[in-house]
Amino acid sequence: MNVALRLHGDADRPALVYLPGLHGDWTLVGAFRRALAARVRFVEISYPSATDWSLVDYANAVAEALVGNHVSHGWLLAESFGSQVAWAMLARPCHFQADGLILAGGFVRHPWPAAVRMTRRALERIRFRQLCVLLRVYAVYAHGRYGFRGGAVRTDLAEFLSRRDETDRQGAAHRLRLIEGSDWESVARSVRLPVYYLSGLWDPVVPWPWVWRWLRRNCPALKGCRLVWWSDHNVLGAAAESSARQALRWMDANSGGAGCAGG
Repeated sequence: MNVALRLHGDADRPALVYLPGLHGDWTLVGAFRRALAARVRFVEISYPSATDWSLVDYANAVAEALVGNHVSHGWLLAESFGSQVAWAMLARPCHFQADGLILAGGFVRHPWPAAVRMTRRALERIRFRQLCVLLRVYAVYAHGRYGFRGGAVRTDLAEFLSRRDETDRQGAAHRLRLIEGSDWESVARSVRLPVYYLSGLWDPVVPWPWVWRWLRRNCPALKGCRLVWWSDHNVLGAAAESSARQALRWMDANSGGAGCAGG
């Protein structure tokens, strides 16, 4: 099993690598990608539905895929579960060189481990047909809540639903199990590249006050935090325009003159 990868934008642009959350693919980041308007080389990752991978396996597979596609360095945009992959990539030297890290609803160690465990057990026990109903309800919610009206977004949501199957459910449950056992506090304390945090105000999945407090006290590399008031956990989708502008500003602030906000 390997990760899948999609490249958008010119190779001479700064690279921004999207590490998806629990759903594991690029189907919910289309609005954010379009908001970037090709000002970066946006790299989308999709994980396999592996049930035997460790976070180190995820990190190694992502790094190999990036280098194999001639992306040797760039920024990591780590959404939710993707933050765990990002910390694993930063924990040891690899062929891909991270220039910076943006945590989008991410975390170092989940502030509510019991909630993660309960979610994983519920995901393992629910009947697949019932899960499909819930996912369709979520798709309707996303279409209305995020102001998604265009055909491109309807296509994104249709792909999101089409990718959800029993194997995908097992892969997501395994990712929750990895979150239960992960703790990257030592990495976050020692990392030297710039770290930023982006979150929606209405986020019951990864409550930002606990994460922000820990980062500000224990992560010397933290350079800034942004709270989007009208967004929820999927801040890249719910507030695509604002999230894209903020990510570009953070990248530009550390670009050494080779900016990406123009165009």
